[in-house]
Amino acid sequence: MSDNKSGEGLKDAVQRKGSFGQTLRAVGWSFFGVRKSTEHEKDVAQLNPVHVVIAALMGVGVFIASLVLIVRWVLSSGVAS
Repeated sequence: MSDNKSGEGLKDAVQRKGSFGQTLRAVGWSFFGVRKSTEHEKDVAQLNPVHVVIAALMGVGVFIASLVLIVRWVLSSGVAS
């Protein structure tokens, strides 16, 4: 019954004590692609995967909102016309 083992692994991962601030920092650096392998290993061992998903969705939202604002600013300035 591998489903039971994977369920236990997920429960253990969700109980990790990494703070949401650490998760935000790790996800932010990951967006730039400049994580050291030792830091990545530490993050995998400490960070809560639910926090990682939430932080990634927040990061994507901020990125998309930034792009939309930049495009609106460029279009309103008349540079693109």
